[in-house]
Amino acid sequence: MHGDAAQFKRPRTALSRLALVVALTSSLGGCARDMQGFLMPVAESAPGTNRVEMVVVTTRLPTNTPGLIFSGNRSQKTSFADIVVSIPPDNARQIGDVQWPRTQPGNPLTDFVSLRTDIVDRDTAVRTFHKLVLHTRKRQALVFVHGFNNRFDDAVFRFAQIVHDSGADVAPVLFTWPSRGSILAYGYDRESTNFSRNALEDTLRFLANDRDIDEIDILAHSMGNWLLLESLRQMAIRDGHVAPKIRNVLLAAPDVDIDNAREQIADMGPKRPHFTLFVSQNDRALALSQRIWGSPRLGAINPDVEPARSELSRDNIDVVNMTNIQSSDPLNHGKFAQNPEVVTLIGTRLLQGQSISDSHTGLGDLIIEKAAGVATSVGTAAGLAVSAPVAVVDSNSRENYGDQVDALSQNLGNSVSP
Repeated sequence: MHGDAAQFKRPRTALSRLALVVALTSSLGGCARDMQGFLMPVAESAPGTNRVEMVVVTTRLPTNTPGLIFSGNRSQKTSFADIVVSIPPDNARQIGDVQWPRTQPGNPLTDFVSLRTDIVDRDTAVRTFHKLVLHTRKRQALVFVHGFNNRFDDAVFRFAQIVHDSGADVAPVLFTWPSRGSILAYGYDRESTNFSRNALEDTLRFLANDRDIDEIDILAHSMGNWLLLESLRQMAIRDGHVAPKIRNVLLAAPDVDIDNAREQIADMGPKRPHFTLFVSQNDRALALSQRIWGSPRLGAINPDVEPARSELSRDNIDVVNMTNIQSSDPLNHGKFAQNPEVVTLIGTRLLQGQSISDSHTGLGDLIIEKAAGVATSVGTAAGLAVSAPVAVVDSNSRENYGDQVDALSQNLGNSVSP
């Protein structure tokens, strides 16, 4: 799975290299909020609001900071939580947005707020999950693995937004690893994904062994894809295969070396899950990541050129090419966040069991019409989770890094290509 990415001149000074790292880290992650306590529960919800309850599994260290719950530090012990998020009424928000509270604890009519944030033991977490999955039509679980630069509250609100906006009838499970939530902690975050591989593998195996679950879908974003692919690879090596209940794996803008990804997927063997890959050749964040790592990133490949085209087809990996989607994101790393029509369209159709390329519905053509140039995927897309990339990066909850991009270009002598 080889591919081209934007080319960069070599930074000429230490200051230029630092600017490159800052731009990369600010673009690849979620929101690093300055305020504390976004998960401080409110007393009650409000009329017309929506609720999303999730089970949380985490390798983060618990914290005494009010409303933060878990820090970015690593814990040798896996922890669990039962969290309920209140989302403002649909007529007060746009699909893909996360409305962060401007004051604490937040107004349920206008803000994402928490109604319950209980750290629980494993047995309680299992009982809560069983309650959630038994209320789903197909007894499906959706596991979300976030990307770089995500605080705990970032991951919680983002996942709640994904579940609600996609309309997914699933039992939500958030796996959150120890991210510092800092744009200067790229190395620490990457090592934290390696630190968390066993815990994610154990979580997926436990879910797969649960008799109440019929299907598991997984969504990972950016750096979280490295953690996910490593965990699935470990499972296949230990057990001889990836658990059959893990049906669909969605890789959104994966910040993963192409050669490593090829080996990770191959090590899973022939009976691996179905993969859907979302790519963009003008994703400037991944192009910057390539400059840092010195190797092309999986999320930036061109699926229409060889050998990528043949390899993807051989491995039965579906690809949605987002290169031609217009975006207000200066780094083109969260394009679907600006296209709420697409998330609604995909979510509605796929929840009815239809694929993107379904010839009876013409969904691929409708997406092209709506998004003005997105390439359709080939084969069957990733079930319930495929609607999530529209909302996987929330432009309102992230730092505004447009100024940083301008500064980066100046520091590099305008060497960064769009």
